[in-house]
Amino acid sequence: MAFANRGRSRIRQNDSEPAPILTPEKQEARARNVLLFQLSRSAKSKDQCRKILEKRGIDSEIAEKVLDRFEEAQIIDDAVFARAFTNSRIRGKGLAKTAIARELREKGVDQELIETALQDLDSESELVRATELAVARVRRMSHLEKVVIQRRIGGFLARKGYSGSIVQSATRVALLEAVKSEV
Repeated sequence: MAFANRGRSRIRQNDSEPAPILTPEKQEARARNVLLFQLSRSAKSKDQCRKILEKRGIDSEIAEKVLDRFEEAQIIDDAVFARAFTNSRIRGKGLAKTAIARELREKGVDQELIETALQDLDSESELVRATELAVARVRRMSHLEKVVIQRRIGGFLARKGYSGSIVQSATRVALLEAVKSEV
């Protein structure tokens, strides 16, 4: 398979040729290199790392040994990952507690660690965040009718994982802010 526009080429193995079998030592070294590369790009949970090694064809026994060593050295730490991921999703995307918990579960983080990472989030702080998001969104939709704005904000906040009561309260406050700014 060649990359014509870049002048590079990739060697293509024959499908009939078996993949080279690596010794356990080489598999272990490869697993370490793969994990270091992946973790240098972004933080990952232990389960995500396990899946990456599985895709790379690393023996599960060797993968677990390397993962355990990385965990002992605190290179992989699901508790730290869960807290950092939570902060990132709150600040970056404005997600609600339920949406963050769902994403962490998808990434293989233990339920106990998820609860610990989300313990500081309460309904009041979620209401404040939802209101901030709604106010910013209303400003961009000032040319639309009130009913359309309500519907769009409701859908926007619901997709972020906010509950119905928070969506209604945030929408109400955002619309009041919009009326105040018009006067």
